Amino acid sequence: MLPEFKIAQLRHFVWVAELKGFHAAAEKAHRTQPAISLSIRDLETKLGEALFEKRNAKTAKTDLTPFGQLFLPKARELIAHHDRIAEDMTLLSEHKKGHLRLASVPSIASRVLPELLLRFVADSPDLHISFFDDNSAAVLRMVENEQVDFGIASLFHEEEHSDKSFIPIWEDQVGVVCPQDHPLADKAGVHWKELRQHRLISNGTSALLEDSEARPLLGHSQFYISNMISLIAMLEAGFGITTLPWYAFPKESSTLSFVPLTNPTILRHTGIVKLGNKSLTPPAQALVDFILANSAQ
Repeated sequence: MLPEFKIAQLRHFVWVAELKGFHAAAEKAHRTQPAISLSIRDLETKLGEALFEKRNAKTAKTDLTPFGQLFLPKARELIAHHDRIAEDMTLLSEHKKGHLRLASVPSIASRVLPELLLRFVADSPDLHISFFDDNSAAVLRMVENEQVDFGIASLFHEEEHSDKSFIPIWEDQVGVVCPQDHPLADKAGVHWKELRQHRLISNGTSALLEDSEARPLLGHSQFYISNMISLIAMLEAGFGITTLPWYAFPKESSTLSFVPLTNPTILRHTGIVKLGNKSLTPPAQALVDFILANSAQ
């Protein structure tokens, strides 16, 4: 039967060899000298060979046996391998190493996540992150297909997603987005029926209207644009108007206005979506915990 080495015993052996004495090794290990001697004797028993020559009482000099000289580089190699694995797993458990994959709706991806992610990775230079942004339906598909560790999205019709867990974090109101010179731009609020008089563009967030009085607007839309950059460009060009949650509105825009939809009032809840029967990797769980601890409405 092969001997089973204890890392502590290997360290004691290397320290005695390098420091040329049991007393110095004991000080380094914060142990008593008899404890170090016992550790070495146990290691020698496992190996079936002496590691050190019999000590000279006059000089207290500690010399390796020929077998000990051969075993020393092997012991160093075992310790280094152990320490590399221990360090890797510690870094992984502390979310400082590994590969994290997440997906988010564009509104949260652009308005909220940059600052959060910058702070999260500040002390984790070896953590790799793959980030995808798309509408809620696409984010949910990526979660289902395990392409990402978790997603940030709105969970429409929660009863249809019994395989997922949802933690709501952000809440925003749906409004009308239009050019600043549009007839609706100066209103304090708008009724959904008023939108019928204008060219309406639907988008990935239009599903928020489905379970409200404003549902007929979905059939009224002449155009559908899925990409947020293209949608904003069309709005700025005066092509039409659209409905968007507040976080999806480009806050730096100098050409567009956001007018709350007040009849009906529609709120969007966005949060963490993950598979309900699977644990997250340590980096992913750490990011979820970080988002929960640092996200205030």
